[in-house]
Amino acid sequence: MSYGIPDKIRGKKSKLRSWVVMGALLLTVPVVWLLAVTVDGNALSSVWAGVRANPTALLVPTAAFAVAFSLRAFAWTRVLPDLEFGQSWAALHVALGGNHILPLRLGEPLRVASVVRRAGIDWQRATASTVTLRSADIVAIGVIGSIAGLGAFAAGWVIVAVLALGAAFIAGGLVWLRRLGTTKDVVMPGPVAVTATMLAWIFEAVVVYQTAGWAGVELSFAGAILVTSAAVVAQIAAIAPGGLGTYEAGGVAAMVFLGVDPAVGLAVVVFAHAIKTAYSLAVGMAAVFVPSPGMFGRLRLRAGRQVPDASSAVPPDRPVVLFMPAYNEAASVESVVRRVPGTVRGHPVVCLVIDDGSTDDTAARAAGAGAAVIHLEQNRGLGAAVRTGLAESLRHEPIAVAFCDADGEYAPEELETLVLPILEDRADYVVGSRFDGDIKRMLPHRRLGNVVLTRVLSWVARRRISDGQSGYRAFSPRAARTAEVIHDFNYAQVITLDLLGKGMRYVEVPISYSFRTTGQSFVKLGRYLRAVIPAVYREVNAS
Repeated sequence: MSYGIPDKIRGKKSKLRSWVVMGALLLTVPVVWLLAVTVDGNALSSVWAGVRANPTALLVPTAAFAVAFSLRAFAWTRVLPDLEFGQSWAALHVALGGNHILPLRLGEPLRVASVVRRAGIDWQRATASTVTLRSADIVAIGVIGSIAGLGAFAAGWVIVAVLALGAAFIAGGLVWLRRLGTTKDVVMPGPVAVTATMLAWIFEAVVVYQTAGWAGVELSFAGAILVTSAAVVAQIAAIAPGGLGTYEAGGVAAMVFLGVDPAVGLAVVVFAHAIKTAYSLAVGMAAVFVPSPGMFGRLRLRAGRQVPDASSAVPPDRPVVLFMPAYNEAASVESVVRRVPGTVRGHPVVCLVIDDGSTDDTAARAAGAGAAVIHLEQNRGLGAAVRTGLAESLRHEPIAVAFCDADGEYAPEELETLVLPILEDRADYVVGSRFDGDIKRMLPHRRLGNVVLTRVLSWVARRRISDGQSGYRAFSPRAARTAEVIHDFNYAQVITLDLLGKGMRYVEVPISYSFRTTGQSFVKLGRYLRAVIPAVYREVNAS
């Protein structure tokens, strides 16, 4: 029995949130309209003319804004020592981009979600450190802005209230952080983190300073800090995405206080806000994916996996085991089993057939041809049959394990070609490549599907793979023991990613291929992709 929030109440809260978000987004429309009809076109044109006169100067405010968030990312790593700078940077930018898309600063939770999901930081420490540092951000801009003249510009009680509120949140965050664990897990914000937070706002003020210069406004850097402070403090009550409207209101009020014409001041603030918004959306989108793992998990194997030491010597009298997954292959299994060679390089060959719940006489025909049959009571899928085959093969203490389909598409006579790299200790995992070998017949749509899926697998695996769907493969004993097939439907991509991810030595050898003349393939594109794509994702994100 669950004692959580009743479904009726949870549903009402969800509807309320939806209405609040919808209302905030609808309020954005009149805000945009008001800005559009209020901003002086001539003043905005003069700013744009300044940019066109020296386009490279646009790099200055953009770089300064980037440095500001890099400093904040650095400060966060000082508080959470196990948080890497790259993931700290990504989380801040994901939240920044989210705040420019979502109303009511709803991008902030993405900051916590990013480090929890991607960096393995527990949500309590992620939330506590975020509250502390975000509050420190507000106090820092209040202090710097007051030094620059914010106290004289705004009513004193407003500044006192902002600083008091920020200080209260900092205190609460510090208490929360201290209760969460040892100093190994959490470090109280020290002088370095505080300094980085202060410097971040100074760099952010460069955006306003540079934009004012393009507009021909003589604005001191202290004045730029004042305008930035007023605009940011006004954003505390932001409703529209990116603080649209409130940012401009606070910034223009500070501009007027400094003696700047309101029309010109609005043009400067709008353009400065546009630079920040463009950066936030572009870099925020990139930060969803970079660095790896992204918000949606890893899309590729980790780079630089270390190759394990070579396997220890195996007694030369050990057998080579060839197993064949089979489901209703009575028409072909007998002839395929009879073609299996008796020895390979002096090693006896053991032939196993994994009967995957066949409803015909596949098992009887395989046994009659001389194979040892392992019968599964019900049809479980090719992946499950391969998993069973690997386990059964290891019972024979083999020098190498291989498998091929029982439908006659692959030549068991080529077993030596497949296992030779393993016998020579050059590989742990060998795949027979049809595309590097001889394809006697393959239907055009299957060829195209194989090529496309192989290209995708190569990209995910970070190495050249010529045949990602081959049904003829071999394993060293170590690879056979290590290999994991994480779903029952199929094995092709996941077993390759699994073994490459574990650093196994990979080799491809050319093989021949003949399209089946009996039975029916289980592969149907839609069903295949629905099963394989999630499995590949799970495999890449398994470690």
